[in-house]
Amino acid sequence: MSENFIQYIGKEAIFTALKVAAPILLVSMIIGLIISIFQAVTQIQEQTLTFVPKMLAIIFVLLLLGPWMLNTLVNFIETMINSMLYIIR
Repeated sequence: MSENFIQYIGKEAIFTALKVAAPILLVSMIIGLIISIFQAVTQIQEQTLTFVPKMLAIIFVLLLLGPWMLNTLVNFIETMINSMLYIIR
């Protein structure tokens, strides 16, 4: 197994993890920013105000993009399984 192949596996693993996690993180950050602006404008400093909308948005994103995320992870795992013969050598 060459160093280039190990670097390729690491790069693909990190890229796949970022690709799958990015939609959830982005939606959570955007909702948090909107709620923070709302809290600053209205001077309502309730901590639970940020939690519920973020959770609802994350659930919505998971329902909407869940099949794509699962498909992306399955493709990555299939690639790793198919390259096992090369890894073992």
